[in-house]
Amino acid sequence: MKIMKRLVQEEEGQGLVEYALIIALISIAAILVMPTLGAKISDIFSKINTKLVVPA
Repeated sequence: MKIMKRLVQEEEGQGLVEYALIIALISIAAILVMPTLGAKISDIFSKINTKLVVPA
């Protein structure tokens, strides 16, 4: 019974779990946004490249 009380009262690992959940959510959001963001950045660089090409 003492072990159960101790497990309920201790909160040392709680902060670590919260940070892990925050990092996981940020990682998932970044993974979901990457394809769209990558396509837009590629399009911007393509436009810049066509404007920088010097006619021969």
